[in-house]
Amino acid sequence: MTAAILAQVFLIAVGLSADAFSVALADGLSYTDINRKRSFFIAIVFGTMQALMPLAGYWLVEGITAIAGEFAGAKAGTVTANIIVWVAFGLLIFIGGKMLFESIMEMRKPIEQKQPRRFTTKEVLVQGVATSIDALATGVALHAGLSNNGTVFLHVSIILVICFALSLVGLFLGKGIVKLLRGKTEIAGIIGGIILIGLAVWIVVSHSLGL
Repeated sequence: MTAAILAQVFLIAVGLSADAFSVALADGLSYTDINRKRSFFIAIVFGTMQALMPLAGYWLVEGITAIAGEFAGAKAGTVTANIIVWVAFGLLIFIGGKMLFESIMEMRKPIEQKQPRRFTTKEVLVQGVATSIDALATGVALHAGLSNNGTVFLHVSIILVICFALSLVGLFLGKGIVKLLRGKTEIAGIIGGIILIGLAVWIVVSHSLGL
C-alpha cells in the first residue's frame, strides 16, 4: 500500500462525505432540538453507513468474481451502481420533499399552532442509508485496484473518520445559520429541503456524466 493509494482513498472519502455533509447541514438547519449527544449520534450513523456501503460493494464484487469470474463481478458492479443511484435519488427526494412541504405548511400556521421539526432516530437512520447507498459503487472501485482483502478495512475506516468529522461540521454549521436566521426554523427547514432535493438531482447528474 503506497502513499498514492492512501491519497486516492482520502479524496474518495472526502467526495463520499459531501452527501453526508449536505444532509447533516440540513439537519442542523431544521431540527430544533439538536444537542451535542444527538449531533454525535447523527455523525456516527452517517460515518458508519458511509463506511459499510463500500465494504459491502467490495465483498459483493469479490464474491461474484470468486464464483463466476472477473467479468461477471465487474458486470454486477456496474448494474448495482446504476440501481443504487436511483434508490438514493428516490430516498433523498422523499426526505427533502417532506421537509420542504412541512416547513411551508408551518409558515402558514398561526404561531400558537406551529410544531417545530424534531429529531427522530428513525429519520436519521433513513438519512444514513440515503446518503451512503450510492457508496456501494465505490466498493467496486476499491475492488478494481485500490484495495485488497488486507487493506480494505483500513480504507473504509478512513472513510468513516472523514465522514464523521464532516458530518459534525455540517451540523454545527447548520445550527450556526439558524442563529443567524434568529430562530426562523421554517425558513431553515425550507433551505434544508432544497439542499436535499438538489443533492438528489446532483447524484443522478454526476452518475450520468461519470463524475
